[in-house]
Amino acid sequence: MRPSKQTAWPARTSLYHEDFYLWTQRSAELLRAGKLEEVDALHAAEEIEDMGKRDLNELNSRTQVLLMHLLKWHLQPEKRSPSWQATIVTQRIEIEALLRTSPSLRRWLGLELSGNYARAIKRTLPETGLGRDQFPAECPFTLEQILDDDYLP
Repeated sequence: MRPSKQTAWPARTSLYHEDFYLWTQRSAELLRAGKLEEVDALHAAEEIEDMGKRDLNELNSRTQVLLMHLLKWHLQPEKRSPSWQATIVTQRIEIEALLRTSPSLRRWLGLELSGNYARAIKRTLPETGLGRDQFPAECPFTLEQILDDDYLP
């Protein structure tokens, strides 16, 4: 329940630790009202920064899942399934949505590609039964191929 205008709010720092949801609502209210001096600026800055980190983490996770399925498609053609293809399509759609709302994340795709590829191999090994030596040492796909709706290796 949201406090009425007459209800006293708890101290801004303690509210952050005691009721995060209520803190978010109060902080938004204060920002909209232009009452910047009452905003718990330290925690607000941390939360804003964390929102960006969550988007980057989601981009990395989705890229790894996409790479996993591209690798499986490439290395195990006899096991290809509509499910794998659906996962490839879904991850591309979700990555594109992330990049549409946060275009600056696009540069991270290239910067994080080798790390995401290494993690994709690690995640793919138990699913495929393949040995690590059966995977290319470097990502065999370009960023353009990875994001291309029509590309399947």
